[in-house]
Amino acid sequence: MLVVMQHGATAKEIDRVVSVIKEMGYEARPMPGAQRTAVGLVGNDGRVDASRIEALPGVASIIHVTQQYKQVSREWRPENTIVDVAPGFSVGGSDVVIIGGPCSVESEEQIVRAAKIVRDAGATALRGGAFKPRSSPYSFQGLGKEALGYLALAKCETGLPIVTEAMDEEGAHLIAEVADCIQIGARNMQNYSLLKTVGKIGKPVLLKRGMAATINDLLLSAEYIIAAGNPNVILCERGVRSFDPAARNMLDLTAIPIVHRLSHLPIIADPSHGTGLRDKVLPMARAAVAAGADGVIIEVHPEPDRALSDGAQSLYPDQFGALVKELRAVAAAIGREVPPTPWAAAHRNRAVSLG
Repeated sequence: MLVVMQHGATAKEIDRVVSVIKEMGYEARPMPGAQRTAVGLVGNDGRVDASRIEALPGVASIIHVTQQYKQVSREWRPENTIVDVAPGFSVGGSDVVIIGGPCSVESEEQIVRAAKIVRDAGATALRGGAFKPRSSPYSFQGLGKEALGYLALAKCETGLPIVTEAMDEEGAHLIAEVADCIQIGARNMQNYSLLKTVGKIGKPVLLKRGMAATINDLLLSAEYIIAAGNPNVILCERGVRSFDPAARNMLDLTAIPIVHRLSHLPIIADPSHGTGLRDKVLPMARAAVAAGADGVIIEVHPEPDRALSDGAQSLYPDQFGALVKELRAVAAAIGREVPPTPWAAAHRNRAVSLG
């Protein structure tokens, strides 16, 4: 980190900056220039509180030479992290995973039907919200703990791993008893208490990018989880708000190669929330895989017209089945593959063993 002093900063002001840096436990190296002096902070381990320095008299600006995040960075770990979520469900390798299911768990019958649709289409895992953060307090908020029981039943019926969202620390512990992966939604990306909690729980985490978050913000949130002891983090690009009302959000596909360059963590895309309309979900899902996403998470409902939440962006079952086939072709074109469902793989292995 470089501390750039104002033009005409006094020797006393420079000495004060040097003194504060040393008090913080780091080495300070003044670098006088023709017009102004800069002070280098050596040994930055990512925990430097720059606010202590930038408010000092004579300081013009702070330049971060290295990123604030450490353990999520490609410098920390050059090789890609592969997050093993469940048997047949790993994210970050050569596979492109497909997670499908409704926005919300509405009933036992609905989520079991949805799970069978997802399984039969050849997807990798089931998504479904038990606890739903909604913009309006009058919108359907999910069935809560009751829905977790239905998700457990759907998993038992189909063999599909479960991904579902936690809204608070108590809910995270409840979800960890049922789900294979805990989702942190866009609205909670910077809920640092929740991030620390799922970090301590240790179960794989799917971390969605906030609606107005930079990529740096997303990586710093992932750093919270890893710093708490959980290396199993999957990032998710789900669209950011923009000035253009033509689409619900702007699905930032450039985030995928940028994250792959900056971080060793896998990243998937959510074209359902990223676009908000099912006719846009299909092409953007294909584009996300082509851009290098390690997977996609897609909303599909047995009857989207009767969905209690996000019906307009939920695919019909036949659309989802067709999309899975298309994504297999796109993945193959770039040297990757969509793995078989855990259910299909288990039955194939059983058939081989029976010989």
